[in-house]
Amino acid sequence: MRNTAKITAAVLATGALTLGLTACGSGKDSASSADYSGPLVVAASPTPHAQILDFVKKNLASKAALDLEVKEFTDYITPNTATEDGSVGANYFQNQPYLDDFNKKRGTHIVPVVTVHLEPLGLYSHKVKKTDALKSGATVAVPNDAVNEARALKLLAANGLITLKDGVGTEATPADITKNPRNLKFKEVEAAQTARSLDDVDAAVINGNYAISSGIKPAEDALILESAKNSPYGNFLAVKKGDEKDPRVKKLAKLLTSPEVKKFIEDKYQGSVIPSF
Repeated sequence: MRNTAKITAAVLATGALTLGLTACGSGKDSASSADYSGPLVVAASPTPHAQILDFVKKNLASKAALDLEVKEFTDYITPNTATEDGSVGANYFQNQPYLDDFNKKRGTHIVPVVTVHLEPLGLYSHKVKKTDALKSGATVAVPNDAVNEARALKLLAANGLITLKDGVGTEATPADITKNPRNLKFKEVEAAQTARSLDDVDAAVINGNYAISSGIKPAEDALILESAKNSPYGNFLAVKKGDEKDPRVKKLAKLLTSPEVKKFIEDKYQGSVIPSF
């Protein structure tokens, strides 16, 4: 009886040890290997991001053995929250100042992978054909998110319409305006609505993707246009931190910066979207 008890205890101990080692081994394996099977789902703004991705999907992905799925979003929030929670594997719609601000305010962990293009921000109007024609007290619509509003104000300042405090950087607001000789009034609206506001204001500062999707040609229609030289606003492919090693992401990054994509951007957008590689 005693010997049987000893053998049973030994067997149980051995089993527990084996189970413990197996569990430890399984945990290690699962932590070191993520599931990168299936299509890479990328969240993107419709124009030009989804259009560029669709070009890659139709013309380049198959040869690179990349299964690519594009999901379009019209706002600047959902693509990042969906990337953070794993609903999508990557996104393509934003620039570094915007991402830095988003991560800081929302506690997300999104990181850039590769910069693809720049969409110059522009000032547009249905009521005047040049900035000199803007009357005193004119209303200008600007994006209401912190980064794009600052970017809009810097565009106006660079073209002499207003003066901003020295060193205000990417956090400028109308409160940082030190000189406003035309007494411009600013209407803060969601970035996606700036193009639609053109009939209600004297002018609007519009992001390139929203301008293009509204039938505006930035290179031709802008009263003033953001310079591409030394711009920090290049748009990039982004993922949740840690997913940079996803082989599907690596394939897409390579394709997005290929000569074929560069030619596609230059031919299709005629200077309204500029390759950054």
